[in-house]
Amino acid sequence: MTNKKSIPIIIGVAQYTQPKETAQAVDPLSLMVKTGQMALNDVGTYDIKEFIDTIYMINIFSWSYEDAPGELSKILGIKPVQKVYLPDGGNTPQTMVNRAAKEISSGKKRVILITGGEAHYTASRTSITPRNWPKRNKPLYMEGKRWNGINKFENHYKLIFPSCSYAIFETAIRAASGRSLEEHKRYIGEVFERFAKIASKNPNSWTKKAYTAEEITTATPENRNINYPYTKRMCSNMFVDQSATLIMTNEKIAEKLKIDKKRWIYLMGCADLKNIHEITRRPQLHDSPAAREGSRLALEQAGLRLENIDKFDLYSCFPSIVEIMMKEIGIPENDTRDLTVTGGNPFFGGPWSNYTMHAIVTTINLIRKNPSLKVMVVANGGYNNKQSFGIYGTDPPVKLWGDNDEAKVQQSILAQILPEPVEEANGQLSIEGYTFAYDRKGNPRRGIVIGHLEDGRRTLAYIEAKTEVLLNLEQQELVGQTFPVHFDSNDNFNVISINDHN
Repeated sequence: MTNKKSIPIIIGVAQYTQPKETAQAVDPLSLMVKTGQMALNDVGTYDIKEFIDTIYMINIFSWSYEDAPGELSKILGIKPVQKVYLPDGGNTPQTMVNRAAKEISSGKKRVILITGGEAHYTASRTSITPRNWPKRNKPLYMEGKRWNGINKFENHYKLIFPSCSYAIFETAIRAASGRSLEEHKRYIGEVFERFAKIASKNPNSWTKKAYTAEEITTATPENRNINYPYTKRMCSNMFVDQSATLIMTNEKIAEKLKIDKKRWIYLMGCADLKNIHEITRRPQLHDSPAAREGSRLALEQAGLRLENIDKFDLYSCFPSIVEIMMKEIGIPENDTRDLTVTGGNPFFGGPWSNYTMHAIVTTINLIRKNPSLKVMVVANGGYNNKQSFGIYGTDPPVKLWGDNDEAKVQQSILAQILPEPVEEANGQLSIEGYTFAYDRKGNPRRGIVIGHLEDGRRTLAYIEAKTEVLLNLEQQELVGQTFPVHFDSNDNFNVISINDHN
């Protein structure tokens, strides 16, 4: 490092899960006040308040405030020069830690507080849970814009819903793996069984039941089908009340304030990369060049090899993203290392954009208890769009901040973009990935398909058929099969019509 004392460190962390049975459940900002105060306590000296010059706040889905960062600062008694309120995205917490590290190492910032919180469980229960929350107000400022799906064409075919798009990735992954339908169902159930087991032992988890693979993958009234092949327990649980906060500074300030060195944790390596934005324009549906290259860059900065990582926290909104991350990072299917430190989005809880903050806070506390640990945290945003990596440990990075070829790598990823998809398709469609949407009774309503036409160009289509035909199709591997497709000008959709298929 050019200036050793500018090396960024994490010095304070906190998280809190508001119990379901809380009589007077508080709003997201109040949860952030709680974890903000807890994080300040964790630092060990309130003198740190004088040095906090920046606050990063993760986007809040479950409520809205005019100036949440400002209100939080006032209550905590801090006076930041810069207040940043971020747009949504599951990658955001790790992205902000990476950004804070670069700002601190460059000398632009002294101490940064990063926070987020949601109370969607309570907010969704308005009819039965009285609450005395502040009035909703539109934020006065936001760095960037909230996501609204991918684009008009893909949103038109419901890819705007993550359970739909990630389910399509899942069928593409299954076909690429060579597993049968039943083998793959068992496999993803076993992966998430490992997550549920860890969540069951985590005092901060929203769900503390150690579900078995069968309980996760089998549809029941309590675990209904969402999008084939996903049941409810394979999906992130956003109906939680959770908050987490962390505080970062540099070695010089930590030494000045006599903060115990045993509590210093380093961001040893990091990276932030994006995949091609449009799903239909990616060369493959079952990979992530951003994850492949991001993990490599983070390991290089940390001076580590993959075998040096003791634990992972892989973003787990759906099984497909876990599988993609494992493949791209190079984690074998039979690897016994933990793939989550919290229990994951479906079981620990998926507080919208702030899940990974909990993963980072949990990671910091694990390393404090066992200083030899090296943990890789992987955050994901959008629809396998944005990935952020952080490697944590008790050693500083070996490479300078920003001293990597991230921009060059990003350019090479985006250069692989395919031509625009065909919006009005007529001809033969070869399926590359698909899902079925279900009604509330668990019956398939229609299929949603992504594939390519005879000339290789991509398109999207619906499968329209009777329920019994769709149920029959559920029992088959459709990836690789070819069907006639036509554009229905009345409904403005590409349609695969099937009366019978054996």
